[in-house]
Amino acid sequence: MATEFKDYYETLGVPRDADAAAIKKAFRKLARKHHPDVAADQADAEAKFKEINEAYEVLGDPEKRKRYDQLGADWNRQGPPPPPGGGWAGASEEFEFEGTGFSDFFERYFGGTGFRGDPRRRPAGGAAIRGHDIEGDLMVTLREAMEGAMRTIAMRQLDPATGRESVEEIHVRIPAGIREGQRLRVPRHGGRGIGGGDPGDLYLRVRLAADPDFRVRGHDLYRNLPLAPWEAVLGTTVPVQLPGGRRVQVRIPAGTEAGDQLRLRGYGLPAKAGPGDLFVVVELRVPAETSGAEKALWEKLRDTSNFDPRDPGQS
Repeated sequence: MATEFKDYYETLGVPRDADAAAIKKAFRKLARKHHPDVAADQADAEAKFKEINEAYEVLGDPEKRKRYDQLGADWNRQGPPPPPGGGWAGASEEFEFEGTGFSDFFERYFGGTGFRGDPRRRPAGGAAIRGHDIEGDLMVTLREAMEGAMRTIAMRQLDPATGRESVEEIHVRIPAGIREGQRLRVPRHGGRGIGGGDPGDLYLRVRLAADPDFRVRGHDLYRNLPLAPWEAVLGTTVPVQLPGGRRVQVRIPAGTEAGDQLRLRGYGLPAKAGPGDLFVVVELRVPAETSGAEKALWEKLRDTSNFDPRDPGQS
């Protein structure tokens, strides 16, 4: 099965010598632009969002980026290393996924797709042998983790004995509250059985898509909230967007400082013991430019205030 090369630098719109900060900045800008929560065409936006995520998954990880850069012009002649504990599917029969959120190129070089065990074994004395389990990666967006979802995955298999390719549609339920690294089991959708044996199972390992605004820790969510200095000093109420696009009003107490965390109970990921929380982390922003009138007000405040930020007694 042919594998199409993915130019991750082109996807993020950065040069090949871009540093880590530039790559992260490009990812966040594109991820916000194509985020399914804000885009008019959600289907196209979700595909683009996952493409951007895949590129950042590789270029945002120093080790993966190094491996990617080493592929060079011979990328298609380099075989992928075998995953721990088993041979690659190519040892017996080839298969590819569509709809997991990852391209075949990613799965070949950076994913964990493959058979568990040795798919080349043969039955002794005509005994039936159960098919091997298949493992793959499944990209799950934060919204899908929050609300749950159904995903249709197409698995293409090539039988080396006949050269025939078959395509099977698999419906996978993503439960609300799914976490990074969890495995979803889809019974009887793994490798073919031998000698009349039952098929194996398909296991999909969850990879949470990086979100430009939210960070996930367990079942809790964290996001930064930029405030103007006067909002932090005087207090205010500001809207905060949740995963999925819904907004809640958050009261900012007077005297809030940079780095303070405001806890919104029950707005994290669902869990059996109760949903996690959303922590809003305050960051202060100052205007890059000021008008003459604004500058005069800042100077008046400076001359009037007795506050000294470097005095430990005033902190």
